[in-house]
Amino acid sequence: MTKIRILDYPDAKLKRIGKKVEVINEEIKQVIADMFETHYATENCAALAATQLDFADPWAITVIDFSENKDEPLCLINPEIVKMEGEQFEYEACMSVHPDHLRERVKRAERIVVQALNERGEPIELSAEGFMAKCLQHEIDHLNGMTYLDRISPLKRERLLEKLRKTRR
Repeated sequence: MTKIRILDYPDAKLKRIGKKVEVINEEIKQVIADMFETHYATENCAALAATQLDFADPWAITVIDFSENKDEPLCLINPEIVKMEGEQFEYEACMSVHPDHLRERVKRAERIVVQALNERGEPIELSAEGFMAKCLQHEIDHLNGMTYLDRISPLKRERLLEKLRKTRR
């Protein structure tokens, strides 16, 4: 397994859309293993999307595990939100957007249903609410070339980007 570099905003690679996985082969299994290796080696990381990582041509894969003991791994391949209900307006941060210093409130659905493939290529349907729903929406946005900064007002985004510029000086 290999730890993969997490891209830093505003890296243009964060705008890439994950390629749909057609078959679970050895390459895909290795990508998943490397993603989990990176995820578990990164402090305070709830989840990662392949498009956040420095892959040459990232797949539509996300790995999630925010359990206390990091022993509840979840891999979603080609995830799609098929149902959304309610609303939550909670703070979010991102491993690609200076995770220790920047966060902002983002409007998301409170409850969602996601269809995907698991790491064995089996179709699954997952219902989620609260933090898990927020996490899934955040990661699926990454797979579609978006960060949470794309979901906030231009004024709030500029304020956060100014903070980012100051922390990088």
